[in-house]
Amino acid sequence: MHELKQGPRVVGTKQTLRVLENDTAKMLFIAKDADKQVTLRVIEVAQSKNIPVVYVETMEELAQACEIEVKTATAALLK
Repeated sequence: MHELKQGPRVVGTKQTLRVLENDTAKMLFIAKDADKQVTLRVIEVAQSKNIPVVYVETMEELAQACEIEVKTATAALLK
């Protein structure tokens, strides 16, 4: 998950979905404790485009990895 601190990234479901659909994401991060209704579409798009999905234990842990203060369900590392 250290990749999130090093490379360009987007945080949040709307932004993550946008970069997945635009083929500018190279890796998807999902918090395991996030609401499934929030993450389902993002995961489906990533899988359809063969983008690796990395699961993180909590939304708080994902936020810390992204260096933000608000919990987040999804994040993506950009190409």
